Amino acid sequence: MEALVSAVLGDLVTRSISFAVDRCHRWSKGGGIDQDAPQRLRRLLLRVQVVVEEANRRRITNQSMLRQLQLMREGLYRGYYLLSAFKISHGVMRDKKPQDREATSHPSPSFALSRFNPAKRLRRSTVSDREAELQEVLAGLERMASDMKELAVFLSGYPPLMSLEPYSRHLWLQNCLFGRQAEQERIISFLLEPEAGPEHPSVLPVIGRPRVGKSTLVEHVCHDDRVRKHFSLIVFFGKCDTGDGKLLPLGDGGGVVKHRDLASSGKSLVVIELAADVDEHTWGRTLCKLRGEYEVPVSKVVVTSRSDKIASFGTTQALELNLLPREAYWYYFKTVAFGSSTDAEEQPELADMCMEMADLLNRSFLGANQVGNLLRRNPCSQFWRRILRCFKEYYGMHLRLFGEGPGDLLDNDRPVYLWKLFPNVDGALIGYRHYKVCSAQQRDAVPTVTADDLHHTRSAKFRGKFEVLTWRSRIPPYDSYFMSCGVKASSSLLCTLTRNKQIQQQQPRLKST
Repeated sequence: MEALVSAVLGDLVTRSISFAVDRCHRWSKGGGIDQDAPQRLRRLLLRVQVVVEEANRRRITNQSMLRQLQLMREGLYRGYYLLSAFKISHGVMRDKKPQDREATSHPSPSFALSRFNPAKRLRRSTVSDREAELQEVLAGLERMASDMKELAVFLSGYPPLMSLEPYSRHLWLQNCLFGRQAEQERIISFLLEPEAGPEHPSVLPVIGRPRVGKSTLVEHVCHDDRVRKHFSLIVFFGKCDTGDGKLLPLGDGGGVVKHRDLASSGKSLVVIELAADVDEHTWGRTLCKLRGEYEVPVSKVVVTSRSDKIASFGTTQALELNLLPREAYWYYFKTVAFGSSTDAEEQPELADMCMEMADLLNRSFLGANQVGNLLRRNPCSQFWRRILRCFKEYYGMHLRLFGEGPGDLLDNDRPVYLWKLFPNVDGALIGYRHYKVCSAQQRDAVPTVTADDLHHTRSAKFRGKFEVLTWRSRIPPYDSYFMSCGVKASSSLLCTLTRNKQIQQQQPRLKST
């Protein structure tokens, strides 16, 4: 039955793509881009998406196919990003009254942050610029589509990874590892390589900024059937085990066993999440401990860290995990924010605000889920406009006072000021620290306040210092994210902000002397 479904799917996909490619060829030979270009781009994107989503449900091991699929994903996200911006720019201006259009063409300086919004940039660009970008995207997708005939046939030869039942798109995206397929296969390929020997375990460093998804990526790798069949034992050492970087608990039976099957291969995998920098001497002693710690030899080690200094510990090139490309992040955020009820392009006013908020979130997965769920529960233009206005003031205020956005401040364990986002709180709400609690420790961390409570509950409940649950992940390792918050009187906050601004202004002069 699976072979029959795959054969029918391959035939339908190739027929659809051939039709789309033929239409694009005839259109491009006619010269220029006509008014039907966005509709044609959308049809071509839908046909490319059929193959990409089918590939996401299959366990593909061919490296060339994986690279081709990654290029297709990038083209798909870029195409949807451009289509959204194009339709937003035309839809918003079409819905505006003549006097509002005139005002839009001369933006107010108070909305300086709007320059980050690609839809507004697209409205100001020339017709030739829009045509050139549409032509570039369509040409790239056309080349991809011409190669998908063979790819669709090859896909039918790989076993499915998950059920093919219908799903809600936003729920599916929130319950899967989005945008990291290439990195996931890179780690799995490293783990399945032949071992050098028990005396010399292979080490792969995974580095990246805070909350970029390092632990989530490695956790998904450890859940992969290929990895579990290859190793008898998988042990994870989190930040609570490694402490300040001394790694001493590794020799005291610390760590969490993620997988155990001692009747299989006789090899073990160790994952280490570093909380701080580690010197080479300490790292050498750690490897010696690992070699004698377990009944099965440690053959592979994956170590994650925020610091790029650990790249020198690897026996292979380090994997650097970067933020998602803007186009991929927009695809994720707009799907979470709009859900499955409607496309963003069908509501250009909401999509315009959504795209601007996506840029202000600086490609944060945590922010996409927090803000996206808040917007989806209340799809009202007045509510979205109020949230956007608060975000602009919140983000702009931190840039003016500290020269950095609130996300960068939290990454460096510096406080942020949240009263613009939660006006119901009596006084000034300050976020002191943003931290993660793993699923094994969640029973000891029982907060009484959530981010939704701050939005909807009366301010009398929030006084002094308290912990706020900002987000609970729906995918392994099911971590929860908390923020230490406190409420200050508005008068004392103004003194603090003035002092911080003075210190920031003095820092360049101190450096110059």
